[in-house]
Amino acid sequence: MKAIWHHEVIAESDKTVVVENNHYFPQEAVNMSLLSPSSTHTHCPWKGEASYYNVTIDGKVNKDAAWYYPDPKAAAAEIKDRIAFWKGVEVTK
Repeated sequence: MKAIWHHEVIAESDKTVVVENNHYFPQEAVNMSLLSPSSTHTHCPWKGEASYYNVTIDGKVNKDAAWYYPDPKAAAAEIKDRIAFWKGVEVTK
C-alpha cells in the first residue's frame, strides 16, 4: 500500500493494518520528514486518544492529514506505532 499526496509517496508498506477501513502504516514505512506534529487530539471510545500530524509537501500543508494512537487501548493494540492518513491523502496499492 502507498499513501500519496501531491504526487509524493508519504508511506509505503505491504504490512499495513486495516481498522475501520483505514490502513495504518508501520512508522518505519513513513517518510517522517514530511510530517510535523499538530496540536489536535481526538478521542475514540475503543481505541483511545489520537494525535495528529500535518503533512507538508512543496510548501503546501495538509493540516491533521495523518493520525496515530500513541498509547492505544488494549482492543486496538495492533495499531501501536502505526500512522493512518485522510484529508485527500490517497491510499492505494
